[in-house]
Amino acid sequence: QVKLAESGGGSVQTGGSLRLSCVTSSGYISACMAWFRQGPGKEREAVAAIFSHTATTYYADSVKGRFTISQDNAKETVYLQMNSLKPEDTGIYYCAADDRLPCWTPGPFTYNTWGQGTQVTVSS
Repeated sequence: QVKLAESGGGSVQTGGSLRLSCVTSSGYISACMAWFRQGPGKEREAVAAIFSHTATTYYADSVKGRFTISQDNAKETVYLQMNSLKPEDTGIYYCAADDRLPCWTPGPFTYNTWGQGTQVTVSS
């Protein structure tokens, strides 16, 4: 069974940057890897996803141009580089994996394997 472990969260000021890492323990990267987040009092939302076979990426409109998802197959790791952070980016960020396609849909969707989450706090 795939296990995911996130790291890299922390506290930054508006405009700062963080890089989140997600290491898989399954020996491979699933077809679809994604980052979700849940802010205080908000529902969980998808932030970014990557189709690992082609490195095709997908982003929520709220993070386009600021966040970048990438993968390192040799390290079995997926990253989320977050730049120009805003207070509304605050939340728990979860790495998720799924071998089912598609990796991203316009409406709400979910994945079947989740990490424990890492806290990101952006102060103004």
